[in-house]
Amino acid sequence: MSEPEDKSAARLDKWLWAVRIFKARSLATSACRAGSVTVNDLVAKPGRDVHAGETIRVQLGLIMRTLTVVAVPRSRVGAKLVPTYCHDLTPPAEFEKAKAHHVQQLLAREKGSGRPTKRDRRLMGDLFGS
Repeated sequence: MSEPEDKSAARLDKWLWAVRIFKARSLATSACRAGSVTVNDLVAKPGRDVHAGETIRVQLGLIMRTLTVVAVPRSRVGAKLVPTYCHDLTPPAEFEKAKAHHVQQLLAREKGSGRPTKRDRRLMGDLFGS
């Protein structure tokens, strides 16, 4: 198991990858370069050092994740160990927003396709448990 490292700093992109915010370090680097990651409300570059106590905000699609750095891992950690290295302060409303968008995409119909057929209505009923 990975223990918190003695160093108190690590690269931002490496930390985001290590605590499983991104599946690949290159994705974390790209997000930083695109301006989707802020540290203490300042847009951050991927090579910026991250220290314990800092607040990191990451735009992942529709969700704005808010995290507080607790420690810096040596390498990528298991999912069960992530709370050892960061606290997730993301409000539940952010997750609800993404869930609602997913449902809207399922219900979206192509323009000009007309009214739902009987089969379409049954499928929608199954989706919502009606």
